[in-house]
Amino acid sequence: MTYTELVEQIKIKKSFLCVGLDPDTEKMPKHLLSEEDPIYEFNKHIIDATAEHCVSFKPNMAFYEAYGLSGIHSLEKTMHYITVNYPDHFLIADAKRGDIGNTSTMYAKAFFKRLEADAITVAPYMGSDSVKPFLQFAGKWAIVLGLTSNEGSADFQQLLLSDKAFYLRVIEACAQWGTKENMMFVAGATKAQMFEDIRKIIPDHFLLVPGVGAQGGSLSEVCRYGLNSNVGLLVNSSRAIIYASDGRDFAQKAAEEAHKTALEMQQYI
Repeated sequence: MTYTELVEQIKIKKSFLCVGLDPDTEKMPKHLLSEEDPIYEFNKHIIDATAEHCVSFKPNMAFYEAYGLSGIHSLEKTMHYITVNYPDHFLIADAKRGDIGNTSTMYAKAFFKRLEADAITVAPYMGSDSVKPFLQFAGKWAIVLGLTSNEGSADFQQLLLSDKAFYLRVIEACAQWGTKENMMFVAGATKAQMFEDIRKIIPDHFLLVPGVGAQGGSLSEVCRYGLNSNVGLLVNSSRAIIYASDGRDFAQKAAEEAHKTALEMQQYI
């Protein structure tokens, strides 16, 4: 998916919501556990229920890898279901990969070719050769970890290096390797006021923003400091939507929560 196509979908839907697909068999409705593939069945219902309210889906790899081969199979089925039935949705593989060049190239092939993701989250700690291989695929994106929403982000990301925090140096460097057409940055909603400094460096790039909802981030704060002329935000919500209910009405409740968030977003578009 291109930058222009993503912006167009946001304008059509009047939403910049990304729904995180983080299946946990201990939290999902118990009646699904008797299904042949509970994770896939759960995801499929969530996807169908929320698709009209969002522009993106983001499976988090850890929630599939934890179940071994069966979880990976569920992931493949889930991503295939999205690409076939909702091809206009931006599909993010939340994998946080990052390694030396030849390994990163294989990661890119795995997620872009085999799983048909539009984007993958990337850890830039190893430098340019951990990021650049993901930028060699036409129409695909690297979403670089910039400023994350967790408390531990203060350990390294917010350290001051002379006149600038480390996360700003990372964003500044990575932005030179790609463009707004193939690179986004993760910026946590719980650090929304810091978006002002991020936007000074990358005014036109998209930001993938986790942390709204269960983690306590404020959508209004995110928009106040992060919006650009093309919206420039994909705001992710996972638990608040997909676990809005653990009963047989789970899909309906997920749709209601997604709709509520999308309605709030309309005022900013």
